[in-house]
Amino acid sequence: MPAVYLTADPHWGHEGVCRFMRNDGVTKLRPWDNAAEMNEAMIKNWNETVRPNDKVYVMGDVAMNKNALNETMGRLNGDLVLIKGNHDILKKNEYDKYFRDIRAYHVMNGCILSHIPIHPESLARFGCNIHGHLHANEVMIMEGRLGYDDRMVPDPRYLCVSVEHTNYTPILFEDVLKRIVERGGTVGFKNGNYGRDM
Repeated sequence: MPAVYLTADPHWGHEGVCRFMRNDGVTKLRPWDNAAEMNEAMIKNWNETVRPNDKVYVMGDVAMNKNALNETMGRLNGDLVLIKGNHDILKKNEYDKYFRDIRAYHVMNGCILSHIPIHPESLARFGCNIHGHLHANEVMIMEGRLGYDDRMVPDPRYLCVSVEHTNYTPILFEDVLKRIVERGGTVGFKNGNYGRDM
């Protein structure tokens, strides 16, 4: 039976992402010196993980230009669905070559998949928002709001699957669900309107 994987923000062909730094100002966002090295390493990781019949939801920011899209996407295993991101600005027919479907968001197991994290008011019936866009960062919340003290902690209603959080490799959907639960989040639909609770 085919497996289901999630990934976000590969940024194929993006030289700049290989120069970006993490919030500490010391550590590189990605360990490669240039986009060619990054592309080859992430294609290798992808194809060692994803089989040809597995489904992959790519949650945005696929490639920085048409050349990078064409040089990478045809080399990847899987039945691909694109959830468009802010950098996915090519014409639809360019993406149609590689993706079975293109969406703004997708709902699965009571979780909403998006590129940019959705507003907390829009989470009312969803257990969790699985998203990309933030790269090495996460949606944070003041812990005191959850009944503790006043330091900032990852918000358990959100889980970022940008490649920086998944070892630059698509992550199995079941492993995403485990991460949500381990962080104190909820899998599945909620009853009622919980959008104003937090």
